[in-house]
Amino acid sequence: MSSKDNPSPRGESTEPTNIVIFGATGDLTKRKLMPALIKMVEYGLVHPQSRIIGVANNNTEAEWRDLVKAGLEKYLDDGAMSEARWRSFSAMLKMVPGDLADDDTYARLAESIETLGGRKNAMFYCAIPPQWYPAVTRGLRQAGLISEQEGFRRIVIEKPFGMNLQSARELNGELQTAFDESQIYRIDHYLGKESVQNLLVYRFANSIMEPLWNRNYIDHIQISAAETLGMEYRAKYYENSGALRDMIQSHLMQVMTLVAMEPPVEFTANAVRDEKIKVLRAIRAIAPEDIERMAVAAQYASGVVEDEKVPAYVAEQDASPDSATETFAAVRFYIDNWRWQGVPFILWTGKRMKRRASEVMIRFRVPPFNLFDSHASPPKANALVFRLQPDEGIVLRMNAKMPGLTTDVQRMVMRAPYARDDMYVPEAYETLLQDVLLGDATLFSRADEVEESWEIVEPILEQWKDRFSISRYRAGTWDVPEMDHLLEGCVGGWHKPT
Repeated sequence: MSSKDNPSPRGESTEPTNIVIFGATGDLTKRKLMPALIKMVEYGLVHPQSRIIGVANNNTEAEWRDLVKAGLEKYLDDGAMSEARWRSFSAMLKMVPGDLADDDTYARLAESIETLGGRKNAMFYCAIPPQWYPAVTRGLRQAGLISEQEGFRRIVIEKPFGMNLQSARELNGELQTAFDESQIYRIDHYLGKESVQNLLVYRFANSIMEPLWNRNYIDHIQISAAETLGMEYRAKYYENSGALRDMIQSHLMQVMTLVAMEPPVEFTANAVRDEKIKVLRAIRAIAPEDIERMAVAAQYASGVVEDEKVPAYVAEQDASPDSATETFAAVRFYIDNWRWQGVPFILWTGKRMKRRASEVMIRFRVPPFNLFDSHASPPKANALVFRLQPDEGIVLRMNAKMPGLTTDVQRMVMRAPYARDDMYVPEAYETLLQDVLLGDATLFSRADEVEESWEIVEPILEQWKDRFSISRYRAGTWDVPEMDHLLEGCVGGWHKPT
C-alpha cells in the first residue's frame, strides 16, 4: 500500500470503545471531530465495533444524523461523501437526548454504554463551552460512569483550561474530584500537528543538534503563529480572551517547552511532561514594572489582506466598538537554567497579518571574528527555521560566496520539506483522538503544566485587563513598531515569515 493508502505509520490497534460526544450538534463536532472519526474508522484507527454516542438537547436521533451527514459533506476534505460511505459510518452512531444539567441525561447515557468486545470502555469528549465542564463531571460521577472496573474511562477537555490561574485551579480541582489525573486528557490541537510532534525527533534523534542547542551558540529563539484570518465567528469569545490567552498561554508556551526541554529518560507521557514542567518552572517571573518592555499588545485596524479590504477588529460582528482587546501579542521570556541562561525566547502571535505561518526560528550568534565584515554585503547570522504550518519542514539560512570575481557574501537558503506531496499527513484531531483511545497522554497537558503556564502570564493579564486604549497595526502588514523594542539586542531583529 502507498503512503496515501496507509496514512498512519503508528497504526496501533485500539479497543472497541463507546465514544461519547457532549455537544454533538456543535461547531467543533461538525468541523473537526466527525471528519476525523470517519477517516479513523476507515483507516482502522478506531475499532469497527466502537460506537459514537452523541449527547445533545432539542434534537431527535434522525435530526442529529442529518446534521452529521451535512457536516461531513461540507467539511470532509478527502473526497465525496458517498451513500455507501455514509451508511457504513452512520451504523456506529447513537444519540442520547437531554440537557447537560439534568441527572436523567446521564442515567440514559449509562444505559446506552454498550459492552463491546467484553468491556465497557468509554471516552467522554467535552465539545462544549467550558462553563459546562463541572456539570458534566458531576453528572458522570453521579451516574457511576467514572469507575474503570468494567473498562477504561477517559475524559477529554477542550481549551481554554480556565481563563486565569484561579479558574484553572478550580477546574482542575473539579475534574480531579471525579477522575484520576491519568484519566484526564486536556486536548490542545496545536500539539497534534505532525510538525510540532516532529520537534522532539528533530532534537533528540539527530546528534548534530545537541552541541549547538544552548546559550553558547544560540542568540535567541522566536516562536510565532501568524494568521491572515480575522475573527470570523469568534469575536464574542475573543472579547474575553485576547491573543495572549488564546495562543501564547496555551499553544506557543507548549511549543517552547518542546524546544527548550532536556532529553527525557524515556519516551513516555510522564517522562516527557516532567521535562516540560521543568522548563515552565525555570521561566523568569516578569515583574509588573517590566511588563511594558517585556510584552507587546496591539489590535488590527482596517487594511488589505490577500488583495481584499478587511474591517478593523472593532468593526467585527460581536466586537465592542471601543474594545482594547489585543489581536497581536508578544512576550519576551527568559529560562533561568544552565542551558538557556540569557537567551531570549520571543513568543508572538497575531491575526490579520501579512502571511499565515507558524514557525520556530533559532537564530545563532554571529562569529566572534568575521573576515568578511568589511564587504559590501557582510554575512548575516545563521538561522534554523522549523516551519510548523503551512509548507511544513526545515529551512537553514547560511552564508555563501556570491558567484563572480569577488568574495562578496550572499544568503543561501536550504529547504527540506517534512512530507512529500503524495504522503497523507493526519489532521491534529486524528492523532489526538487515537492517542486518547490508546491511553497515550504524551501530547496532552498535565494539571501542573496548565497551572504553571497561567502563573507565568498572570502578571501580564492583570496589568492589561484595565486598559482603555491599545496601539493599532494595519491589517495585512507587519506594522507593529513596538516589536523593534521588544527584540532590542537580538541579532537580526524581528523575524517576519516569508
